[in-house]
Amino acid sequence: MLSRMKMAFDLYETAEAIMRQNLRRRFPGAPEAEIERRLVEWLHRRPGAEHGDGEGRPSRRFERFE
Repeated sequence: MLSRMKMAFDLYETAEAIMRQNLRRRFPGAPEAEIERRLVEWLHRRPGAEHGDGEGRPSRRFERFE
């Protein structure tokens, strides 16, 4: 069970790193703070997964960061 959790967290961290790299490529002159802001914005409003990746009621746990 723990190895599956670790794998899930590793995959998330890898996906986040890939998106950061994509943002740096798209906005080469942007300061790191802007890249981070864009990453957080993307995490909140991913096209095609606005309410998350699963079915059911959307989570409200990240609303405090908006």
